[in-house]
Amino acid sequence: MAITQESPAAKVRSRLSHPVIDADGHIVELAPVFVDYIRQVGGGQMAERYSQPRGMKGYSGHHRGFGGSSVAERRDNWVPMGGWGAPKSTLDRATSMMPSLLNERLDELGTDFVVLYPSAGLGAAAIDDDELRRVACRAYNTYAADLVREYADRMAPVASIPMHTPQEAVDELEYAVKTLGFKAVTFQGSIRRPIARVQREHPEVADLVARLELFALDSDYDYDAVWAKCVELNVPGAFHSMVQGMGTDSISNYSYNHIGLLAGSHMAVCKALFLGGVTRRFPDLRFAFLEGGVLWACALYADLVSHWEKRNEKAIENLDPANLDREFMMNLVADYGDDRTRAMADRLQDFFSRSQPRPEGPNDFTACGAERAEQVRDLFVPSFFFGCEADDPTNASAYNRKTNPFGAALQTLFGSDIGHWDVPVMNEVLAEAYDMVEDSTMSESDFRDYTFGNPVRFHAGMNPMFFKGTRVEADVDRMLQDGI
Repeated sequence: MAITQESPAAKVRSRLSHPVIDADGHIVELAPVFVDYIRQVGGGQMAERYSQPRGMKGYSGHHRGFGGSSVAERRDNWVPMGGWGAPKSTLDRATSMMPSLLNERLDELGTDFVVLYPSAGLGAAAIDDDELRRVACRAYNTYAADLVREYADRMAPVASIPMHTPQEAVDELEYAVKTLGFKAVTFQGSIRRPIARVQREHPEVADLVARLELFALDSDYDYDAVWAKCVELNVPGAFHSMVQGMGTDSISNYSYNHIGLLAGSHMAVCKALFLGGVTRRFPDLRFAFLEGGVLWACALYADLVSHWEKRNEKAIENLDPANLDREFMMNLVADYGDDRTRAMADRLQDFFSRSQPRPEGPNDFTACGAERAEQVRDLFVPSFFFGCEADDPTNASAYNRKTNPFGAALQTLFGSDIGHWDVPVMNEVLAEAYDMVEDSTMSESDFRDYTFGNPVRFHAGMNPMFFKGTRVEADVDRMLQDGI
């Protein structure tokens, strides 16, 4: 049946001189079908284990928040309150579950091409059970490839890659790209790992006391093999996950948990990638951080420049406590101290004379190799892309060249997030994004980058064949020929 209708999004699209690429749509998995794929890949026992919420350690608290547990039960285990709710429109809910329906409605949504990320498939990469995690990711990837294959001219699925070890990530990257034909992948943004001393001395509580593994700084493993495999396979790395259950969550208020969650999670891994030198060692690799907006990235970028200026190899010597002139300090104490301070002159002499050991490698920018402030820009801006939802008015901050150091514009990616609770009406998303142009907070040129140019740079910048055979191929080819 024909169900496409006139829409605000279609009206905006008709005014644009360029295609619209939705860089972050979603597949909302039909759970019984997903479980059937787990059964297909791993057998009935695996399907049964997946169906038990406690089998999903990394997401178990999140899922129990959905499941009707009482506040008292959540308080007892300090389980974060999970989200509740779904889009009101039955048509929109069905659209996110069935690509054939999405394909029929894409013009109504004002979208020429959409990249489809997992929903439950994101949780698959967070499962603590090593065997089940790998089976669930393989099952999701098989499911998504089958689901979207027929509509490759208008949409591309994204594979879910587990990251508990570099080897499992490399294995699934190989299978997803070479066997299933994926052109895009997403990684778990962090992993809860036990603290070594607690695990050694108190193993019974080790799973309750955790730290975050961020893959590029202070890691148990060398993840360069993963980044090298991405470069070899011509796939950029996207992060589309969150950190919950670290003690700062509410057991009763989901909005408290959700606001800033993705931004904070992404900032942690982005800082690690930069300061860990990944963008220096892999200058052609691109990373995206989805659904967290870009305001946090503007602050991070400015902070990195500021920290470099004060803590680079030369400037850090200005902070050496040994620079203190103790004799002059004690003269100042004698001349300006109050009676109580002067009375403690001997103790203060000892205080100012105490030894302060020099840390190993005080220059925090050694790994990234930035020798000038401009190199912070050059190692940050081209490598990172930031997924921005349409209803976030701070998206325009990416293009505030007056406040971003060195007049930089950060690279935003238009993401509809269709299929999730925070998109009440699918066919209004593009129009809501275009409000920034109508309100003069974003130029038409910047909007073009947001909805077309940057998605092309992210995907085709590493894989010029990404958009071959798609509706946007000709426009992408013109952009590539002009130089991206």
